[in-house]
Amino acid sequence: MAYPTAVNNQITDSVTQANVKVLGDAPAVALGNLYQATAQALANAAHNATTAQQQNNVTAQATTVMGVATLYSIDTASTGIATKTILGS
Repeated sequence: MAYPTAVNNQITDSVTQANVKVLGDAPAVALGNLYQATAQALANAAHNATTAQQQNNVTAQATTVMGVATLYSIDTASTGIATKTILGS
């Protein structure tokens, strides 16, 4: 029972009940915020991993292209020198 005051007991009881509801909801709201933050962090980690993998694939492809181009250019130069030697020019 509420202490006697100049305010109607029904008013003080309703305010008290509202405050109790806020306190009761606080753990659920806090846990919801934690879950939301965790989900955001995990989504960012997954996105960063995907982006890193894509960038790695682009780098690997560029490296392969340069390697193959180098191999072809070495073969062409060797063939040109050998041909020049054979023809004696």
